[in-house]
Amino acid sequence: MMGRGDGPGAGAAGGPTRHVPVLLAEVCSALEVKRGGTFIDGTFGAGGYTRAILDAHPRNTVIAIDRDPDAIAGGAALVAKAKKRLVLVPGRFGDLDEIATAQGFEGVDGVVLDIGVSSMQLDEAERGFSFRSEGPLDMRMERSGPSAADLVNESSEAELADIFYHYGEERRARAVARAVIEARRRKPIETTRELADLVASLIRQEPNGIHPATRVFQGLRIAVNDELGELVRALHAAERILKPGGRLVVVTFHSLEDRIVKQFFAARTGRAPAGSRHMPAAAMAEPTFEAVTKGPVVPSDEEVARNPRARSAKLRAGSRTDAPAQEPLSAITMLAELPQTAEKRGGRR
Repeated sequence: MMGRGDGPGAGAAGGPTRHVPVLLAEVCSALEVKRGGTFIDGTFGAGGYTRAILDAHPRNTVIAIDRDPDAIAGGAALVAKAKKRLVLVPGRFGDLDEIATAQGFEGVDGVVLDIGVSSMQLDEAERGFSFRSEGPLDMRMERSGPSAADLVNESSEAELADIFYHYGEERRARAVARAVIEARRRKPIETTRELADLVASLIRQEPNGIHPATRVFQGLRIAVNDELGELVRALHAAERILKPGGRLVVVTFHSLEDRIVKQFFAARTGRAPAGSRHMPAAAMAEPTFEAVTKGPVVPSDEEVARNPRARSAKLRAGSRTDAPAQEPLSAITMLAELPQTAEKRGGRR
């Protein structure tokens, strides 16, 4: 399972935490946190980025957002220590512009998004995010709404195959979906171990390769939490709330997320190929961002050695121009959605 990094750590603004934020120095540099200003940490987690932003300048203010109630509860001490410089809000980062406005901020100087599941969620068996330990098949970041078990036991074979293939990038998605349907006819699949063992019985693990269930679990988690849809909404929300010169910094952990961020910045900086089927030349408008990074920034070998969960991270960043925000990009919205199956269209598959 891909996460945001973990391990022992400390932050001057809030004390020790077992979560080490990935690419911390690179994020702070891209955000230009030493200039002072108002920043949004859209994925608060254990507060690693927020601590670093608060410590970087005495006049820095952070609006931190998290959809996980455990993260909100865990951040209470940091809120108290930071006094009025930190506002911690329960919510989804796809609504970050509305959240900032509701808190009295009409514009901000930076937005950082650390996409994916946090180390705390992965490491707590009862949350059901990981196949490494037995737990309920849950995966809900907000602890509400349909769970992964609900999807596994109630979705059609075609829908499950789409989730595993498009969100999990699992090549044997159809075979896994068929096996799930057969297994649940005998008994509902309720735990992480049950699902992981079922997948492992179908897919052979390569030497030194990832666990056979990795991609299936990734696909389910993304579907349960609408992670790609939230990312698309957050990119456009950041475009609306950032001041001219404000920075948008996004750290992703797998190719689906990175593809969305890459295409967003390509379109908004005017770098999309002329006549691309995703970004037609006629649709190009005045750039709303200037590139801050040339291609993705990746962790150093030293960081990966300290924190193996950082190995797949990629950072991309842009600086907001004074051009007006544009309409949402249909091309990246489509990347976040499952294809319309024949079954959903009323036909047979």
